[in-house]
Amino acid sequence: MDEQPGLSDQYRMSSPWPIIVVLGLVFSELGLLFNVFPVAVGGLLLFVGSVAGILLESGYAQRPWNVLLGFGVVLVVLGGALTATQLDAVSVDALVGVLTQPNGIVGRGAEMLIAGVVVAVAGAGGRFVEAGSA
Repeated sequence: MDEQPGLSDQYRMSSPWPIIVVLGLVFSELGLLFNVFPVAVGGLLLFVGSVAGILLESGYAQRPWNVLLGFGVVLVVLGGALTATQLDAVSVDALVGVLTQPNGIVGRGAEMLIAGVVVAVAGAGGRFVEAGSA
């Protein structure tokens, strides 16, 4: 008697990544929309990590580290551009003043910038940690 009738090895197993991508996209959008820092950064991290996981699972990438580094750089550039366009003068004092009392756009840019830095550090660091353990 077959334990799982109707199932065979020829059918591909379902992947958990699509639901995680959707959750990451929803959380990042809600966090950015309502300017809630932990939700936006966590959602962006979840979204980028799950896209890297999909690319790894489907065979488009050998390792997730370069994908994470690339997405991290994109988020840093977008967040930095979004933040820099809202500053009158680009200086450390102006940046600290705006970040301590942010308007909506600067806060969203800072959220993207911080998530990008975390993802880029994870991508760069993961590559070296994996190479050192081999």
